[in-house]
Order: sequence, then C-alpha cells, then structure tokens
Amino acid sequence: MPNAHAIVPVILSGGSGTRLWPMSRPEKPKQLLALTAEETMLQLTARRACGAQFAAPIVVANARHADDVDAQLAHVATTAQALILEPMGRNTAPAIALAAIAAGGGPAPLLVMPSDHVIADVDAFHAAIAAAMPLVAEGWLVTFGITPDAPETGYGYIKIGEEVASGAHKVARFVEKPPRADAEAMVASGDHAWNGGIFLFRADIYLGALASYAPDMLVAAQQSMDKARRDGRRIYPDEDAFAASPADSIDYAVMEKSERVAVVPVSMGWNDVGSWDALHAISACDEAGNATNGEVINLDTSNCLVRSDGARIAMVGVSDLIVVASGNDILILPRGRSQEVKQLLEAMKER
Repeated sequence: MPNAHAIVPVILSGGSGTRLWPMSRPEKPKQLLALTAEETMLQLTARRACGAQFAAPIVVANARHADDVDAQLAHVATTAQALILEPMGRNTAPAIALAAIAAGGGPAPLLVMPSDHVIADVDAFHAAIAAAMPLVAEGWLVTFGITPDAPETGYGYIKIGEEVASGAHKVARFVEKPPRADAEAMVASGDHAWNGGIFLFRADIYLGALASYAPDMLVAAQQSMDKARRDGRRIYPDEDAFAASPADSIDYAVMEKSERVAVVPVSMGWNDVGSWDALHAISACDEAGNATNGEVINLDTSNCLVRSDGARIAMVGVSDLIVVASGNDILILPRGRSQEVKQLLEAMKER
C-alpha cells in the first residue's frame, strides 16, 4: 500500500501516437521513442516525478508494450509499483480509475501525467504541484493550466475563475478546441490557459466523482480489477469486465461535471509533441533552421525537419519540408501540414 502522504505518479502510456508516423507505430508509439532527448519520452516523464515526495509510479499501458515499459523504467532507476496492462483502450477516465484502485482507493494523491509530453522547466512543474497540494488534501480535483503563447486551435482551454488558494483558482469553464477567432480572444483576455491533461487529486475523491457522474465506468473498472490476473507487479484487468466500460476522457466524464475543480496556471515549457511540426518547434536547429537526426546531408537547405533511423537522406535546394524515414517508409510533406498525417494513414489503410 503506498504511503498516503507521498504523491503517486500515474503515467498514462496507452496512446498510439499516430501523428508521428512513420517512426511512431502501434508496436512502438512515440512515448517509447527518444524524440526530444537521449532518453525516451516515457523515461523523461518518470524522471520528472522522482524524489522524496513521490512514491513509485503506477503505469497504465497497452499489454503489448509491457516489456518495453519495464526495460525503459529500469534505466531511470525506478520500478513501477504496478504496471496495469489494459486489454483494450477505453480513453483516460477508465484508465485513471484502474490506477486509483491499484493505489488503494484511499487518500493517496495521484499525479496523472501523459507519458508523451515535454516539460522543459521541471522546477516550475514541481512548484505548481506544491501549490496544488493544499487543495488536493481538501478534496479538490486539480488540473494544471498551461500559460498559452499562441492562439492554438488544437488544444482545449480552461477559463480561470476566482482564486481559491495561493496560486490556484476555481475552473470557471472548460472550452473544447475552439475556432481561431475564439482562441485569439481567449489568449488576448489573459484569463484562459491551455488544458494540458495533467491532473492531481486523491484516489478516493476521483473514484467518488466517478460514482456520481459515471457509475457504469466505475463498476466496470472495479470488476475488471477484482477479476484481474496478476503476475508480479503486472496487473491484467479482466477483459470482459473492462470492455463493458464506456470509453470517455477524464475531462468529459468528471472534470467538466464536478463543482470542486481547480486550476493551477503554470508556464513550464510544456508541449504535447502532437505533430512533426511541434517537434521541429522545440528542436535544436542549425543556423539555417534545420533540425536533423540520423544520417542527413543537406546543401542550400533551410527550415526543414529531417529524421532517419537508418536510410541516408540527402537534400539540396529545398526549404520548409518535413522528411522522416523509418524502415521501409518515408514521409515527405510541407511544414505546417503535419496534422494531416492521421488522414494519410487512414487513406493508406483504405488502399
């Protein structure tokens, strides 16, 4: 049973990362890749929640990635207290329910983090966690609002309400991915933050919120854990019971319905690395604006992202391209259109 006073990191590692194809694939999605540093994104996520205030993490992952997750965490000198291996994806709300049950379902604070995000300023992140803890102890559900630096339309937004504790505010409302004009107005107002999908709350408070707002989901999660197969630290929730759970995000299932939801605004160099363009934006570039990785030769080339895990790539006289080679697949597209990779994959499946 984890120490109720230590924060239990809950690392959600079930995503498929399709927008970073061809390097990110179902068998090895982006969180298991070293895209932004020498360590993988999963390792970086685990590392930013190490120290005296944190318990060993609980990782929720796809069963096919179990060996990779264990091996990667071993390199960060941490061992998951539980590795919950979902039989199928049911979105974030049921995944977090499994983790809350595995943590004992009591007052242990859970720090819920996607495994595939970048946080450049870990000290600022830890300061935000400290600001959230008094409210967490009182039973609030806390989310971290990312200080926006552009009117992004691909993110959800949080309207920041009145201050309820030092550095923490009541959530006035959640806004789904807005049209451009609305995003510009929200950023200009100064009272909105991006919804980064990072949360902090007690396990019992979250499960209680599910009992109120998504009881079928709670029943399915509890039954799947009651009937789970266990192999050391690995937990295999019962497939039939878990399949009965509605598929929903924590935002829809709980956060948008509860009255006791707070936001801690924070500027911490956050990026969800949701596209090749996003990766280019945070990568170290040469004097011509090129970010390269692998065997890449370029002449008179500018503002390109070029990555290869094997094939040699040679480029002459081009600009503003994304070129990614992995195995037998090569992706080439103009910068600014990398969000269309998902559509490309759908078109490839149809053929």
